[in-house]
Amino acid sequence: MIEIPFNHILIHIQIFVYFIAVFVLLKKAKKLYLENFAGANINSYNWLFQFTVVLSILYFIALFKNIFKFSDYPQIFEYIKIVIIVFQLFIACWYLYKALNHPNLFRNIDSNLKLVSDIVLEEKNSLIAAITGRDKEELEKLQQYMVTEKPFLDPSLTIQDVSLAIKIPVRDLSLLINHKLEQHFYDFVNSYRIEYAMNILKDATKSKVTILEILYEVGFNSKSSFNTAFKKHTGKTPTYYRKEL
Repeated sequence: MIEIPFNHILIHIQIFVYFIAVFVLLKKAKKLYLENFAGANINSYNWLFQFTVVLSILYFIALFKNIFKFSDYPQIFEYIKIVIIVFQLFIACWYLYKALNHPNLFRNIDSNLKLVSDIVLEEKNSLIAAITGRDKEELEKLQQYMVTEKPFLDPSLTIQDVSLAIKIPVRDLSLLINHKLEQHFYDFVNSYRIEYAMNILKDATKSKVTILEILYEVGFNSKSSFNTAFKKHTGKTPTYYRKEL
């Protein structure tokens, strides 16, 4: 029977706990992105999640190869070692490619941002659960700004941008959208983008404008995110919606 040194076991336990902690932080990061950003910034979360998953797979492959180290099939151990080396090279090239072509992916979330659920807990003794007269005024101000100025056409729009434009503190605006309206900022902005896209699709004079052109015009930066948001809002794909008109 092969004896595994205790320190090796401890190292693997620490690595496993580390991966769990990273995925917990990523879950929180996703909520922060959805509550504060409405476009390209969400790609940062997707990149971080993908990179963590790839590293996790690499780790488990490396762990798996040790099964064959002292078995009757040592050649499998050597083959897996080669696979890991190639995989590491792929990860390094992928990381460099992303860093050079998409530097914005490596920008951190503002450390001052808080989850709306945390803000609500901090203020649980106040009357934030009910929509006050002030909330209605701010909501009307927000809706008027979205309709007249169309900030949602900016694919990198953030809640800070809207806060600055309508002069409502980020904290209050976040509570208004995420807690009072029960929508993530991401979904709130996308609803305006989809309505704008629907108007374009209904316009007979723009029947030759492609779906790809429309999604970029209304503020989306990928076909997949546009299709997902459109179907969530209308129950149909953009192409099917246009055919039904």
